[in-house]
Amino acid sequence: MMTETLQCAARTLTLSAPVVMGVLNVTPDSFSDGGQYINAEAALRQASAMVDAGAAIIDIGGESTRPGAAQVSVQQELDRVMPALERIAAELEVVISVDTSTPEVMTTAAAAGAGMINDVRALLRPGALAAAATTGLPVCLMHMQGDPQSMQQAPTYQDVVVEVMAFLQQRIDACVRGGIPLHRLVLDPGFGFGKNDAHNLALLSGLPRLAQAGLPLLAGLSRKSMIGRLTGRPVDQRLIGSVALALLAAERGASILRVHDVAETVDALRLLQALRPYEDTNG
Repeated sequence: MMTETLQCAARTLTLSAPVVMGVLNVTPDSFSDGGQYINAEAALRQASAMVDAGAAIIDIGGESTRPGAAQVSVQQELDRVMPALERIAAELEVVISVDTSTPEVMTTAAAAGAGMINDVRALLRPGALAAAATTGLPVCLMHMQGDPQSMQQAPTYQDVVVEVMAFLQQRIDACVRGGIPLHRLVLDPGFGFGKNDAHNLALLSGLPRLAQAGLPLLAGLSRKSMIGRLTGRPVDQRLIGSVALALLAAERGASILRVHDVAETVDALRLLQALRPYEDTNG
C-alpha cells in the first residue's frame, strides 16, 4: 500500500494525487537557473510565485549537482541556503525541502523550518544518515551512479530498473536500521544522474516496478539534457518536453514531480486527475 501522507515537520503533505515540487536553486552555477535566486529576496519572490501557481513543496538547493559540478564547502552551502530558507519559512505556508547531502545543512535547515530532506547521494556522505534521523523529517533517497564530477562519462547497467531498485532497497534498509522509518522515505530513481537517454527512458517506463516498494516516488525530469537531445531544444525551450515527461511520470506512479515550470505542470496534472474517474469504466 502506497504511503499517502508525509508528515513534514508541522505540515502534512497529502499524496493521494500527484503534487508539484518547485525547484529553487540558490546557486551561481545550476544548469538551468544558476545565479537568478542567490539573493534571499529574489528567492522569496520566486518561491511565492511557485506557491501561488500550485507548488506543494519548495526545494531549495545550495550545491549544484549538474554534470561536472564542483563541491562547495559546508559554510558556502549554509550561506546560500539559510537566508532563503529562513525568509520562506517565515513568509509562506508551504513545505520546504532542502536539497542537500551535507549533515550540517540538514540539521540547521530542519531547525529553521525545513520539512523535508532531498538527498541526491541517498544519505551516503559520512554522518548524513545519522543527521537526517535526528531531524525527524521525511527523506528522499536518490540513485546516482558515480558522482556529479564523473557521472555522465560512461554510465553502464545490465538492467537499469533492477539495479536502481537494488540500490534504493539497500538504502531503505540502512535508513530503517539507522532510525528513519519507512513512512518517512521517498524514492527518486535519479533521472540524468549517471544515466544515458536509454537508461532514463527505461526508468520512466519502469516506474510502476519501482512503485512496488510501496513508497512515494519523486521524478525530476524538468529541462533535463535528454529533452534537448530528443527534441533538439535548448534548455530555455524545454517547457513542453518537461511537462510531457512529468505527465508520463505521474501516469506511471510518481507522487512528486520536481519541476521548474510549476503552473504549467499543475495544469497538466489537474487534467490527468480529471480523467482518472473515467479510466476504469471505459477501460
